[in-house]
Amino acid sequence: MATVLLVRHGRTTANVDGVLAGRTAGVLLDATGTTQAERTGERLAPVPLARVVTSPLERCRQTADALLARQGGTPEVVVDEDLTECGYGTWQGRLLKDLAQEPLWSAVQSQPSAVVFPDGEAMAAMQARAVAAVRRHDAAVEAAHGPAAVWAAVSHGDVIKAVLADALGMHLDLFQRIAVGPASVSVVRYGTGRREVVSTNTDGGDLSWLAAPAPVADAPVGGGAGPAAPGDDGGAPRS
Repeated sequence: MATVLLVRHGRTTANVDGVLAGRTAGVLLDATGTTQAERTGERLAPVPLARVVTSPLERCRQTADALLARQGGTPEVVVDEDLTECGYGTWQGRLLKDLAQEPLWSAVQSQPSAVVFPDGEAMAAMQARAVAAVRRHDAAVEAAHGPAAVWAAVSHGDVIKAVLADALGMHLDLFQRIAVGPASVSVVRYGTGRREVVSTNTDGGDLSWLAAPAPVADAPVGGGAGPAAPGDDGGAPRS
Protein backbone atom coordinates (compact mmCIF):
# COMPACT_ATOMS: atom_id res chain seq x y z
CA MET A 1 0.00 0.00 0.00
CA ALA A 2 1.26 3.49 -0.78
CA THR A 3 1.97 5.92 2.04
CA VAL A 4 0.59 9.45 2.21
CA LEU A 5 2.20 12.17 4.31
CA LEU A 6 -0.32 14.80 5.37
CA VAL A 7 1.68 18.00 5.82
CA ARG A 8 0.19 21.17 7.22
CA HIS A 9 1.60 24.48 6.01
CA GLY A 10 4.00 26.36 8.28
CA ARG A 11 2.97 29.19 10.58
CA THR A 12 1.57 32.33 8.95
CA THR A 13 1.13 35.95 9.90
CA ALA A 14 -2.60 35.29 10.24
CA ASN A 15 -1.94 32.46 12.71
CA VAL A 16 0.09 34.83 14.87
CA ASP A 17 -2.52 37.59 14.66
CA GLY A 18 -5.37 35.22 15.55
CA VAL A 19 -7.15 35.78 12.22
CA LEU A 20 -9.17 33.09 10.41
CA ALA A 21 -7.43 33.46 7.06
CA GLY A 22 -9.55 30.96 5.15
CA ARG A 23 -9.00 31.38 1.42
CA THR A 24 -7.75 34.96 1.63
CA ALA A 25 -5.07 35.59 -0.97
CA GLY A 26 -1.61 36.75 0.03
CA VAL A 27 -1.39 35.00 3.43
CA LEU A 28 2.25 33.91 3.62
CA LEU A 29 4.51 32.02 5.97
CA ASP A 30 6.22 34.21 8.54
CA ALA A 31 9.89 33.72 9.48
CA THR A 32 9.03 30.97 11.95
CA GLY A 33 6.75 29.27 9.43
CA THR A 34 9.49 29.34 6.80
CA THR A 35 11.88 27.69 9.24
CA GLN A 36 9.25 25.10 10.13
CA ALA A 37 8.67 24.24 6.47
CA GLU A 38 12.40 23.98 5.81
CA ARG A 39 12.80 21.67 8.81
CA THR A 40 10.01 19.45 7.46
CA GLY A 41 11.77 19.40 4.10
CA GLU A 42 14.94 18.24 5.86
CA ARG A 43 13.01 15.48 7.66
CA LEU A 44 11.64 14.23 4.34
CA ALA A 45 14.88 14.60 2.38
CA PRO A 46 15.80 10.88 2.76
CA VAL A 47 12.35 9.83 1.53
CA PRO A 48 11.91 9.82 -2.26
CA LEU A 49 8.50 11.38 -2.84
CA ALA A 50 6.61 10.17 -5.89
CA ARG A 51 4.17 13.08 -5.88
CA VAL A 52 3.59 16.31 -3.97
CA VAL A 53 -0.01 17.52 -4.06
CA THR A 54 -0.75 20.96 -2.62
CA SER A 55 -3.61 23.27 -1.88
CA PRO A 56 -3.52 26.25 -4.26
CA LEU A 57 -3.15 28.78 -1.42
CA GLU A 58 0.23 30.50 -1.10
CA ARG A 59 1.10 29.22 2.36
CA CYS A 60 0.74 25.62 1.23
CA ARG A 61 2.63 26.19 -1.99
CA GLN A 62 5.48 27.77 -0.03
CA THR A 63 5.55 24.73 2.23
CA ALA A 64 5.44 22.36 -0.74
CA ASP A 65 8.36 24.24 -2.29
CA ALA A 66 10.36 23.67 0.91
CA LEU A 67 9.73 19.93 0.61
CA LEU A 68 10.65 19.87 -3.06
CA ALA A 69 13.85 21.84 -2.46
CA ARG A 70 15.28 18.94 -0.43
CA GLN A 71 14.23 16.14 -2.77
CA GLY A 72 16.99 14.52 -4.80
CA GLY A 73 14.62 13.43 -7.54
CA THR A 74 11.83 15.21 -9.36
CA PRO A 75 8.48 14.36 -7.78
CA GLU A 76 5.35 15.06 -9.76
CA VAL A 77 3.76 18.30 -8.50
CA VAL A 78 -0.02 18.72 -8.53
CA VAL A 79 -2.12 21.67 -7.34
CA ASP A 80 -5.53 20.42 -6.24
CA GLU A 81 -8.43 22.70 -5.34
CA ASP A 82 -9.97 19.86 -3.33
CA LEU A 83 -7.20 20.25 -0.74
CA THR A 84 -7.86 23.95 -0.27
CA GLU A 85 -8.96 25.50 3.00
CA CYS A 86 -12.54 25.18 4.21
CA GLY A 87 -14.81 27.86 2.80
CA TYR A 88 -15.49 29.88 5.95
CA GLY A 89 -17.74 32.37 4.19
CA THR A 90 -18.36 35.56 6.19
CA TRP A 91 -16.17 34.22 9.00
CA GLN A 92 -13.12 34.58 6.78
CA GLY A 93 -10.76 37.38 7.79
CA ARG A 94 -12.26 37.85 11.25
CA LEU A 95 -10.50 37.53 14.60
CA LEU A 96 -10.89 34.17 16.31
CA LYS A 97 -11.59 35.90 19.63
CA ASP A 98 -14.61 37.60 18.05
CA LEU A 99 -15.79 34.44 16.31
CA ALA A 100 -15.73 32.65 19.66
CA GLN A 101 -18.66 34.86 20.70
CA GLU A 102 -20.81 33.74 17.76
CA PRO A 103 -23.59 31.18 18.45
CA LEU A 104 -22.19 28.93 15.70
CA TRP A 105 -18.84 28.63 17.50
CA SER A 106 -20.08 26.01 19.96
CA ALA A 107 -21.36 23.85 17.10
CA VAL A 108 -17.98 24.10 15.36
CA GLN A 109 -16.45 22.74 18.56
CA SER A 110 -18.93 19.99 19.37
CA GLN A 111 -21.03 19.19 16.28
CA PRO A 112 -19.05 20.19 13.18
CA SER A 113 -20.98 17.72 11.02
CA ALA A 114 -23.99 20.06 11.29
CA VAL A 115 -22.05 23.29 10.58
CA VAL A 116 -22.50 25.30 7.41
CA PHE A 117 -20.53 28.54 7.55
CA PRO A 118 -22.54 31.66 6.63
CA ASP A 119 -22.26 32.09 2.85
CA GLY A 120 -19.64 29.35 2.99
CA GLU A 121 -19.04 25.61 2.99
CA ALA A 122 -20.40 22.81 5.15
CA MET A 123 -17.69 21.15 7.20
CA ALA A 124 -19.02 17.75 6.12
CA ALA A 125 -18.62 18.80 2.48
CA MET A 126 -15.06 19.91 3.19
CA GLN A 127 -14.27 16.51 4.66
CA ALA A 128 -15.90 14.65 1.77
CA ARG A 129 -13.99 16.47 -0.97
CA ALA A 130 -10.66 16.28 0.90
CA VAL A 131 -10.94 12.57 1.69
CA ALA A 132 -11.96 11.84 -1.90
CA ALA A 133 -8.97 13.80 -3.20
CA VAL A 134 -6.49 12.02 -0.92
CA ARG A 135 -7.88 8.61 -1.80
CA ARG A 136 -7.84 9.48 -5.51
CA HIS A 137 -4.21 10.58 -5.48
CA ASP A 138 -3.20 7.64 -3.30
CA ALA A 139 -4.66 5.15 -5.74
CA ALA A 140 -3.02 6.91 -8.69
CA VAL A 141 0.39 7.00 -7.00
CA GLU A 142 0.23 3.33 -6.09
CA ALA A 143 -0.87 2.38 -9.60
CA ALA A 144 1.98 4.35 -11.16
CA HIS A 145 4.78 3.73 -8.65
CA GLY A 146 3.86 0.59 -6.72
CA PRO A 147 2.88 -0.14 -3.11
CA ALA A 148 6.17 1.14 -1.67
CA ALA A 149 5.56 4.66 -3.02
CA VAL A 150 5.40 7.64 -0.67
CA TRP A 151 3.72 10.93 -1.52
CA ALA A 152 2.82 14.14 0.29
CA ALA A 153 -0.39 16.15 0.50
CA VAL A 154 0.17 19.72 1.72
CA SER A 155 -2.97 21.27 3.14
CA HIS A 156 -4.59 23.07 6.08
CA GLY A 157 -5.26 22.27 9.71
CA ASP A 158 -9.01 21.59 9.58
CA VAL A 159 -8.68 19.76 6.27
CA ILE A 160 -5.99 17.42 7.58
CA LYS A 161 -7.88 16.85 10.83
CA ALA A 162 -10.94 15.87 8.81
CA VAL A 163 -8.91 13.43 6.67
CA LEU A 164 -7.34 11.91 9.78
CA ALA A 165 -10.74 11.54 11.45
CA ASP A 166 -11.95 9.58 8.44
CA ALA A 167 -8.83 7.40 8.42
CA LEU A 168 -9.27 6.69 12.13
CA GLY A 169 -12.93 5.78 11.64
CA MET A 170 -14.01 8.72 13.82
CA HIS A 171 -17.17 10.69 13.32
CA LEU A 172 -16.51 14.23 12.13
CA ASP A 173 -18.05 15.48 15.39
CA LEU A 174 -14.94 14.17 17.16
CA PHE A 175 -12.35 15.71 14.87
CA GLN A 176 -11.56 18.57 17.26
CA ARG A 177 -9.84 15.95 19.42
CA ILE A 178 -7.08 15.77 16.80
CA ALA A 179 -4.20 18.26 16.89
CA VAL A 180 -2.39 19.25 13.68
CA GLY A 181 0.35 21.82 14.23
CA PRO A 182 2.10 24.02 11.66
CA ALA A 183 4.38 22.07 9.30
CA SER A 184 3.52 18.81 11.09
CA VAL A 185 3.60 15.46 9.32
CA SER A 186 0.96 12.76 9.75
CA VAL A 187 1.40 9.37 8.10
CA VAL A 188 -1.48 7.30 6.70
CA ARG A 189 -1.67 4.12 4.65
CA TYR A 190 -4.85 3.04 2.84
CA GLY A 191 -4.94 -0.71 2.44
CA THR A 192 -7.51 -2.83 0.68
CA GLY A 193 -8.85 -4.14 3.98
CA ARG A 194 -8.11 -1.39 6.47
CA ARG A 195 -6.68 2.08 6.91
CA GLU A 196 -3.57 2.50 9.05
CA VAL A 197 -2.77 5.78 10.80
CA VAL A 198 0.95 5.38 11.44
CA SER A 199 1.52 8.73 13.16
CA THR A 200 -0.10 12.11 13.64
CA ASN A 201 1.09 15.67 14.22
CA THR A 202 4.83 14.94 14.26
CA ASP A 203 7.13 17.96 14.08
CA GLY A 204 10.48 16.27 14.72
CA GLY A 205 12.27 12.96 14.47
CA ASP A 206 13.75 10.71 11.83
CA LEU A 207 11.50 9.79 8.91
CA SER A 208 14.06 7.89 6.84
CA TRP A 209 12.28 4.63 7.68
CA LEU A 210 9.53 5.69 5.29
CA ALA A 211 11.91 4.88 2.43
CA ALA A 212 11.78 1.19 3.42
CA PRO A 213 9.14 -1.08 1.84
CA ALA A 214 5.69 -0.70 3.36
CA PRO A 215 4.60 -3.54 5.66
CA VAL A 216 2.14 -6.23 4.66
CA ALA A 217 -1.53 -5.39 4.86
CA ASP A 218 -2.29 -7.41 8.01
CA ALA A 219 -1.87 -5.68 11.36
CA PRO A 220 0.88 -7.27 13.50
CA VAL A 221 -0.67 -9.08 16.45
CA GLY A 222 0.95 -7.84 19.64
CA GLY A 223 2.02 -4.53 18.12
CA GLY A 224 5.03 -5.56 16.07
CA ALA A 225 8.65 -4.40 16.18
CA GLY A 226 8.02 -1.00 14.64
CA PRO A 227 9.56 0.49 11.51
CA ALA A 228 13.12 -0.20 10.44
CA ALA A 229 15.30 2.29 8.59
CA PRO A 230 16.53 1.23 5.12
CA GLY A 231 19.40 -1.21 5.44
CA ASP A 232 18.62 -2.30 9.00
CA ASP A 233 18.77 -6.05 9.55
CA GLY A 234 15.36 -5.92 11.17
CA GLY A 235 13.67 -5.26 7.84
CA ALA A 236 9.96 -4.50 7.72
CA PRO A 237 7.84 -4.39 10.88
CA ARG A 238 7.01 -7.88 12.13
CA SER A 239 4.71 -9.40 14.72
